[in-house]
Amino acid sequence: MLTSGINFIGFKKGGKLSKIKLRLKKLFKEKNQILKSLSQDYEDSYKNKNLIKFKNKSNYRLIGMGGSSLGSKAIYNFLKNKTKKKFIFIDNLIPEKKLNKKKFTNLVISKSGNTIEVIGNTNVLIKKNEKNIFITENKKSYLYLLAKKLKSEVVHHNNFIGGRYSVLSEVGMLPAELMGFNVRKFRQLNSLIKNKGFLDLLVKNVSSLLELIHQKKYNSVILNYDEKSESFFKWYQQLVAESLGKKKKGILPIVSNMPKDNHSVMQLYLDGFQKNFFTLFYVHDKGSKIINNKALLSSHLFLKNKKISNITYAQKLATEKVFNTKNIPFRSFEIKKRDEKTLGELFCFFILETILLGRSLKLNPFDQPAVELIKKETKKLLI
Repeated sequence: MLTSGINFIGFKKGGKLSKIKLRLKKLFKEKNQILKSLSQDYEDSYKNKNLIKFKNKSNYRLIGMGGSSLGSKAIYNFLKNKTKKKFIFIDNLIPEKKLNKKKFTNLVISKSGNTIEVIGNTNVLIKKNEKNIFITENKKSYLYLLAKKLKSEVVHHNNFIGGRYSVLSEVGMLPAELMGFNVRKFRQLNSLIKNKGFLDLLVKNVSSLLELIHQKKYNSVILNYDEKSESFFKWYQQLVAESLGKKKKGILPIVSNMPKDNHSVMQLYLDGFQKNFFTLFYVHDKGSKIINNKALLSSHLFLKNKKISNITYAQKLATEKVFNTKNIPFRSFEIKKRDEKTLGELFCFFILETILLGRSLKLNPFDQPAVELIKKETKKLLI
């Protein structure tokens, strides 16, 4: 068990733990703003009293790219059943069909304030008399100056926290506040640091991942059995790829939607090249549809009184059994409760895992130098 809300089965094999334990201790001793944002000690750069005029709205539009939107989108979709607020996410350059005549409260998020896709989308989408919140660094960027011109609320993005690590800073927590969630419950690092079982499993997990990389297994395939978690694993995908994809090293995260992909790529996973390791992810939810017994043919009476979730869970367990038989490396997460606390624990786990992997591979997990090359070339072509 990883925490009270998360059952966890780790990889079977791992390497030495001592060096990883030392790295973890060193990490906790650092004055690291990213880790601080995962804890109750972090002070958001916005005041709740300044959000009151925005909280009574129903329709919100978040405009951002990469880490500026992926965390908020993960929170919204994972916990969607707990909110009545409507959020749409503009996280790519918009085609015309995305234009909407509704009035929104806009959240425009860009750390640099100069993200060209966000500038373009903001220019096309924002209408007069709409209420706007801009989250950006405290400097005279394009979006900062635009926010001032529109007399919008400006919230300062902590410049020490990169986008993919910003989900529990104001970048993710201000939208979560507007969604109606309890922000304090997301920030679980204080309690996790005191949880020896959690820390031991984290260290063993990182050790196993390093061993798999040593075996040249670079594809991290997520078998996701929960539709509401797809955005969460898009967040994970950026976190891992952008943090570790350097110096000819890295892990390629691939999100596979189950059980649909049993009927497409599972053949390759089971019997193709052996460069993959797997993460199985399942959420126990109530309220699943029940099979209509009266419509069942005699050949399938074993489905009598079964829920759709019973079938999905059986498929997940069957996959684990087959993977064990074929010695395919996997780990498994089972989520017992869908709430802020559990999601916060998952964010903390994967952020800590990624930082430890980066440092173990002698990589800087906090920069992304190669991405800037395309940004510069794009700007040259448009000038």
